[in-house]
Amino acid sequence: MKILIIEDDLEAAAYLTKAFREAGIVADHASDGESGLFMGSENTYDVIVIDRMLPRRDGLSVISELRRKGIHTPVLILSALGQVDDRVTGLRAGGDDYLPKPYAFSELLARVEVLGRRKGTPEQDVIYRVGDLELDRLSHEVRRGGKEIPLQPREFRLLEYLMKNAGQVVTRTMLLENVWDYHFDPQTNVIDVHVSRLRSKIEKDFSQPLLKTIRGAGYMIKDEG
Repeated sequence: MKILIIEDDLEAAAYLTKAFREAGIVADHASDGESGLFMGSENTYDVIVIDRMLPRRDGLSVISELRRKGIHTPVLILSALGQVDDRVTGLRAGGDDYLPKPYAFSELLARVEVLGRRKGTPEQDVIYRVGDLELDRLSHEVRRGGKEIPLQPREFRLLEYLMKNAGQVVTRTMLLENVWDYHFDPQTNVIDVHVSRLRSKIEKDFSQPLLKTIRGAGYMIKDEG
């Protein structure tokens, strides 16, 4: 994966570039909006990570101009402005994801990996498969090994999101925002309860586990067979 980091804080940019490269991701850096716009327009990237407050041209303006040019590279916005209205403004400007500062690099990495994978995964995909587990988005049917597994609506949404991002770590924040539509953490165990119920349903009577808890990071569904 190759990404572009547009960040005017040179110390933060150096840290991110190094951390991404250690994770096996090639990272270029632009230190202002104009340079970032040029690099994002002239080169091909899997994901662009952009600070909202930039010199010469602000981050939202960069995103809007990229979209106007027909460049649809997934964009993750980093910003100290973390209120719901700020996030909505960023997403409406053309951003694909929004992560308020301060943040954990593990979550940033997970979100970048998800966006990078999304680029090559058409939204019109109807059926998701992980090993012998199959989810049909149209009929809302889930089967494993040919056996139908009845799920509650929230369990289906949870499994659909996990399978859409199969092989990638999905954080609690990502699940809250994309499955529960919360843009804050209500500090409950709602996710743990639903993941536990889902795991029991899709793994009961099957020897191969698929849904894993990644301690300190989140969850992942993956076929190890």
